[in-house]
Amino acid sequence: MMPTAPQATASTPPSRASLRPTRARHAVLALTVAVYMITYMDRTIIASAMPLIRKEFGFSLITAGWILASFRWGFTLFQLPGAWFGDKIGPRRALAIIVTWWSIFTSLTTLAWGAASMVVVRFVFGIGESGAFPIATRSLSRWMLPDERGFAQGITHAGSRLGAAVTPPLVVWMILRYGWRMPFLTFAILGLVWSALWLFYYRDSPEQHRGVNSAELELIHSATGGPRQQIGARVPWRRILSSPTVWQLALMYFCYQYALAVYLDWFPSYLNTHRGFNLTQMGFYASLPLLAGVLGDLAGGWFSDRSLRRTGNVTHARRIVGMAGFLIAALGILPATLTHDPKLCVAFSCLAFGGLELTVGVSWAIPLDIGGDFAGCTASVMNMCGNIGGAISPALLAYLVRDLGWDVPFFVTSAMCFVGALIYAKIDASKRIFG
Repeated sequence: MMPTAPQATASTPPSRASLRPTRARHAVLALTVAVYMITYMDRTIIASAMPLIRKEFGFSLITAGWILASFRWGFTLFQLPGAWFGDKIGPRRALAIIVTWWSIFTSLTTLAWGAASMVVVRFVFGIGESGAFPIATRSLSRWMLPDERGFAQGITHAGSRLGAAVTPPLVVWMILRYGWRMPFLTFAILGLVWSALWLFYYRDSPEQHRGVNSAELELIHSATGGPRQQIGARVPWRRILSSPTVWQLALMYFCYQYALAVYLDWFPSYLNTHRGFNLTQMGFYASLPLLAGVLGDLAGGWFSDRSLRRTGNVTHARRIVGMAGFLIAALGILPATLTHDPKLCVAFSCLAFGGLELTVGVSWAIPLDIGGDFAGCTASVMNMCGNIGGAISPALLAYLVRDLGWDVPFFVTSAMCFVGALIYAKIDASKRIFG
């Protein structure tokens, strides 16, 4: 007589196959989306407040341009140190520290007494934000599955654009009731609250998180190659900086950030001074292209991941979205600039900015594709070089407007987007830096 199989008892642990994976990685993603929102809310307050700041302090257009650029220079120059900091002590502590840092300096903008003090405060604020995206990318590298990365990067950047989109009307409402300083104080508090939540919930590796069950852990390990090395490993900068793909990403992102800065830093003023919208109208219409950007971020990441699942070709999945987005932006900017109808200008600007944002999720997914556990440092090279374009853009636009009018800066932006599409045609996301 064959022995019967033992019956399962209440004390018998379920097999891994019978467990449904937990979704702690999605909670991590939600927190990351939130901090992306806060970064852009904090950095775009000043764009909507600038008309009143200029009036109070008597700043010229050129002075305003350098104040806007000062944040971007601090943000740009400290990309690599910020990424190194995150890799050295881990994303959990690093993000909590830098978000607290920049929240404090967001509030200190209200104490500036002239152009020089405001430049210094905005520069140091930029230093604080410099590590945000590389460290956040590093924080996801151990958590997200490869076929979730495009959407993950798309939704995080959609969060940032949503933050930027809701900021102009909120800032205008606060300004009209309480003055231009109140938004800086209010949004600073949001950052401090987020830092506390991040420290409470996030862990640098899924193995350290009490909310991750064995099924989710196995799912993550099987897709990413198993447990990753410990925090604090030496960064192989030579291998990162010798990768042609990294430098192609850097050049492409230079074009993207140049165009992005035009919309984030100057579009509200453009609508107010050139298109004739009053302050309340400016707050509303300036937010519409950013809302279109939210859709672009989500669509780009989703389409890229879907293409990757169907074809298994990561280069094609990333490249086709990046090229299409830049071309839509390049073509959409032209009628937006040439039309005499202010509302039609905004409509075409929505098309252009939505196209520009199609590129973002895939651009930030590629460092995850090629950089492995050093995705943060890989992304920091891309983001540093890209933000040189973003740092040049605000001041250059002010000079171009003064000497040539408002149309020429947008024609230059269109050309930069076309160049970005050409560069994307060469980027190969399958060329991994690390095995």
